[in-house]
Amino acid sequence: MIYNRRDFIGQVSSLLLLPRETVAAQELKCDVAIIGGGTGGVAAALAAARNGMRVILAEATDWIGGQLTSQAVPPDEHRWIESFGATRTYRGYREAVRERYRRDFPLTDEARARRDLNPGDGGVSRLTHEPRVSRDVLEGMLKPFLQSRRLTLWLRHKPVAADTVRDRVRSVTVRSLEDGRDKILHAAYFLDATEQGDLLPLTRTEYVTGFESRRQTGEPHAPEQAQPGNIQAFTCCFAMDYVAGQNHTIQKPEEYEFWRDYVPKLKPPWPGKLLSWTTTHPVTLEPRRHPFDPECDDRGTDGGLWVYRRIARRRNFRPGSYVSDISLVNWPQNDYWLGNLHEVSEEEAARHLKRAKQLSLSLLYWMQTEAPRPDGGQGWPGLRLRPDLVGTEDGLAKHPYIRESRRIQAEFTVVEQHVGVDARRELTGKKAEELTAENFRDSVGLGSYRIDLHPSSGGDNYIDVGSLPFQIPLGALIPKRVENLIPAAKNIGVTHITNGCYRLHPVEWNIGEAAGLLAAHAIATRNPPRRIRSDAKRLEQFQKHIQSQGVEIAWPLPR
Repeated sequence: MIYNRRDFIGQVSSLLLLPRETVAAQELKCDVAIIGGGTGGVAAALAAARNGMRVILAEATDWIGGQLTSQAVPPDEHRWIESFGATRTYRGYREAVRERYRRDFPLTDEARARRDLNPGDGGVSRLTHEPRVSRDVLEGMLKPFLQSRRLTLWLRHKPVAADTVRDRVRSVTVRSLEDGRDKILHAAYFLDATEQGDLLPLTRTEYVTGFESRRQTGEPHAPEQAQPGNIQAFTCCFAMDYVAGQNHTIQKPEEYEFWRDYVPKLKPPWPGKLLSWTTTHPVTLEPRRHPFDPECDDRGTDGGLWVYRRIARRRNFRPGSYVSDISLVNWPQNDYWLGNLHEVSEEEAARHLKRAKQLSLSLLYWMQTEAPRPDGGQGWPGLRLRPDLVGTEDGLAKHPYIRESRRIQAEFTVVEQHVGVDARRELTGKKAEELTAENFRDSVGLGSYRIDLHPSSGGDNYIDVGSLPFQIPLGALIPKRVENLIPAAKNIGVTHITNGCYRLHPVEWNIGEAAGLLAAHAIATRNPPRRIRSDAKRLEQFQKHIQSQGVEIAWPLPR
């Protein structure tokens, strides 16, 4: 069942005309309580529910899906994603997105016939598409479990408290953002699938933030001193299309002059003003000039940033269906690194979120009014904000795109030496063609992405280095002390550096699915996660179990 505005307590209190503060918190029991309905949270709920668990899933926004939906970030994926390197359910999600377009959208015959249909033909992914389509697909995947009441979903609920005894979490309290009422959840296992690891401080689970020191991790790219407040930029994404000959210029943002003139103070230096077509190249750190042309298909030009995260390409749809392409803006120019959203007061977090939104709106206004055009003119007033695609009034995504979370102090922590190309070469002495990432005996999944760290609140510019296709170790999902809390998103045992390759969509899905399977298996076998990992036979049994459900735990051997 989906509880939102009209939950049971709200109905009772309104009927009896009781003041809100006199209504006792509702207490509920389940096998697995999942806090956070983002990419990892949805995967965890699917895994636990299909394995017979009674599951409660609480999400702070009114859209499930996180990165894929409420944060409006088209999936970043590795180049083998169509064949291997993802779980069966993630591949099922991807195919369901394509089938939704084939069934409900006015595709051209050519686009409909493409086995690898990419609605936006964006440069960042083989499946760039509108976030509301992902929302609908994910809701459809959860629907059988909602109808059977195996799963209960609460939207607009956030965690506010937890009750712990020694090394166990007894309950977590979530609060409705609609009516302010609390629900106390009792469960055998609690999964933290929030975007910033919100359960970790509430449950007093030991965790790390920011940049670890080289002394702590031995990582080549780590600083000499730990920097716990040095956290990657977050981004308020938005969608836009382009209507030539029309003026859709938004009202001038309050902070426009600040952001128009802002020159980042980063190490190594940014090449000039943030609102510019010139940014830092993530790898070389040299100035990088970006083309931009919203009419690139018609003019046969390089669309540059317009194509980068394009989520709808007009020529993939029948004439008249789309007035133009639609592009999703998650670019270097609207990354916000002047402050963080966690480990600060609510007031400070709100201030930084407001400023990040001002940055994104200022970027749009700059593109509409002052941005240099290839023809020597200024601005594209036909650029049109599309709030309908992200489900908000201001046109910005419902939730900021969070790249870096609190991270558990885990039984095992993945460091750069396990996955980085140069670090592995130095450690093993092997030639490039022989290099592989560390082989983890307790693997529960796979991923592949560069170590891609965006500019951070500590003043670092990009840190972007090569990594090898890697595994997800079970030890990174087990806190050092707490027994029945499992991370299910970006809050696993990685470092500031290795978070850069473990944070993307298919990896977060795999982490969430592994966490849901782990909780279900621990309950079914009466063996806690720590015992499953430490006992070779139990570990092998668990790995065979998850493989039978479509979780890949080893990359194919080279032929």
